[in-house]
Amino acid sequence: MSVVERFLRYVRFETTSDEASNTCPSTPGQLVLGKQLAKELQEMGLSDARQDEHGYVYATVPAKGNSSVKLGLIAHMDTSDAVKGPTDPQIVHYEGGPVTLKNGTVIEGFSFMDHLIGQDLIVTSGDSVLGADDKAGVAEIMELAYRLTQPDAPDHCEVHIGFTPDEEIGRGADLFDVEHFGADFAYTVDGGALGEFEYENFNAASCMVTVTGLSIHPGSAKNQMKNAASIAALFHSMLPEAETPEHTEGYEGFYHLHGMQGDCEKATLVYIIRDHDRDRFEARKVFMLKLTEMLNTRFGEGTVRCDIKDSYYNMREIMEQHKDVLDRAQKAFLQCDISPQVQPIRGGTDGARLSYMGLPCPNLSTGGYNFHSRKELIPVQSLEKMVEVLEKLVTMQ
Repeated sequence: MSVVERFLRYVRFETTSDEASNTCPSTPGQLVLGKQLAKELQEMGLSDARQDEHGYVYATVPAKGNSSVKLGLIAHMDTSDAVKGPTDPQIVHYEGGPVTLKNGTVIEGFSFMDHLIGQDLIVTSGDSVLGADDKAGVAEIMELAYRLTQPDAPDHCEVHIGFTPDEEIGRGADLFDVEHFGADFAYTVDGGALGEFEYENFNAASCMVTVTGLSIHPGSAKNQMKNAASIAALFHSMLPEAETPEHTEGYEGFYHLHGMQGDCEKATLVYIIRDHDRDRFEARKVFMLKLTEMLNTRFGEGTVRCDIKDSYYNMREIMEQHKDVLDRAQKAFLQCDISPQVQPIRGGTDGARLSYMGLPCPNLSTGGYNFHSRKELIPVQSLEKMVEVLEKLVTMQ
């Protein structure tokens, strides 16, 4: 089975995670995929391959040769719920111009597409995300494991494999057993375009703003009604308009209104807060609390409640202490004739939290584009090339 065949198999498993669930994993389909991965790893001869009670999958490829390095490779099994629907992957040979998907959705206007001319693109039917985030990473690691367990495999270090649930809802590292995993350092294979290499990410927090109002018949509401929906709208209007995802890039942080609902009696606003700089990140949280205080002064104490919870922090602080881990990844790309594109993650990975749990863990590309979109795609050639990169990573002396 090739890496492409593995990928096409795995994306057909329904593994969308669910933030509203309190279980781990949050959806049963992740258990089904994890069971399949553990079975395939066992069939490769990895006797310690297993799925634990929380759905995490672990396995170890013993070293061949005299390397004492213990290197980890990690990917997540869940997919985003950004576009819900059945995954029906297609392969199209790209000769330039727009790509029309089965349901009529058109992929066009993206600057990267000129670089993909002549390649074979795996796309969706247009009815869902593809799931390259992160089943491409899963497939690439699985293909590497297969190659390393063959009789003619090259000498390589000890490779520790981990597949996590619920990364898309920020819980992928919650129950990851770092001690059992056994690696000295690791890489998440969870990035985008071929060559992307990331070791700094957003500091992240979630924020729930709850507004409690008072409903009075609008005919007699003067000086009595307190409209929660209107107050919620006022709260949002006070946030900096230019500091939203659609107006920021690079190292610029933002406030993102992720969801809202409400009426006169009660309204809620759900935000995520992001910034690469820790001081600016803390200032953003303080600003949200200041708005809450100001509106409570105006409309009455207890009208607005703001609950903020930190999600993860920028791994750069940890990774700067492990330059050898960064150098190893960049050398692997270069040995495959790929220029590493070092850039900040405008998001997070399991590796960000794992780095703070004692497992230095930067992020490598998968080769995919347009994650969390019905226009998501990945070139066949990128899938294949990333397996070569991973092989260089584990065979490096």
